[in-house]
Amino acid sequence: MKLGIIGLPGSGKSTIFEALTQNILPEGHKTENRIGTIQVPDKRVAVLSDMYKPKRTIYAQVEYFLPARLHPKKDQKIWTQVRDCDALIHVIRNFGVYGVEKPKPYHDFHAMDQELILADLVVAEKRLENIELDRRRDKKTSPEELSLLNQCLKNLENEMPLRKFPDLASAHLLKGYAFLSAKPMLVMFNNEYEDDDIPEAEDLTSSEDCMVIRGKLEQELAQMSDEEADEFLAEFNITSSAMDRVIKQSYNLLGLISFFTVVSDEVKAWTVKKETKAVDAAEVIHTDMKKGFIRAEVVSYDNLMAAGTYHEARKKGNVRLEGKTYEVQDGDIITFRFNV
Repeated sequence: MKLGIIGLPGSGKSTIFEALTQNILPEGHKTENRIGTIQVPDKRVAVLSDMYKPKRTIYAQVEYFLPARLHPKKDQKIWTQVRDCDALIHVIRNFGVYGVEKPKPYHDFHAMDQELILADLVVAEKRLENIELDRRRDKKTSPEELSLLNQCLKNLENEMPLRKFPDLASAHLLKGYAFLSAKPMLVMFNNEYEDDDIPEAEDLTSSEDCMVIRGKLEQELAQMSDEEADEFLAEFNITSSAMDRVIKQSYNLLGLISFFTVVSDEVKAWTVKKETKAVDAAEVIHTDMKKGFIRAEVVSYDNLMAAGTYHEARKKGNVRLEGKTYEVQDGDIITFRFNV
């Protein structure tokens, strides 16, 4: 999972990136693209590792991408870099700055959203021009793709982001365009040090996935030892770190779940979308598993914990054999049987 961090200048994007990744740089070294890869916290992985004592324990990972601060005239280059992200984190300033006007969350959100829409409009118009040229040259074109692009164009011209139209946003024929406004978006209000309230922006909070983060505070927290961090969390009434909260919200936003595999030398967490079929989950591990899929041996994490051991879970009838069309559930522990 790769998340791109965007926002207007001065919104605190670098601060948020450092709070999430603990990748802290001096101020003068923040002009390049930055990528931070972190483990997805999951207590279930640690428990399984303690139970099975494998040589390796592998957590799922999430990648955060912060594009470089480029000149506004090169915005298209910025968007090109962000297009391969699975979702966007839109950071909005909700803190005061001396000599700068008060924050205007809805205004700032709308300004950035229009930039996404404009970038997508350029892509859609260019592709429609090329399709028309192909048609004139008697080259084969896809009527379905043309229809989808025209729908995109209409919505974009009406200043509507494509994420508001799920059928368009998820259309297979449009996947290659990686439309920015079609990507799931998490709106993150970057608040003052002592302010953990959602700002008064009802039109925004009622229509988008929103959360609050006290960026500067969380950035400081990311630089502390575990002992210092625990005291800090208690002092500011923070129940979990920014990283934990953002990952959880991101999983919900993208409709993701985790399943686990346990072999003699490895416990590993895997990430898939909800409603993923067993045969497709097998492909996430290796294409040969899908090709030669026979069955999936499944036990839920909760049933395994209740039984105490895999053997006891089997005796209780909690270990099931499932076919290709079984929908993987969050917390499933799966052994894939295959033959190639």
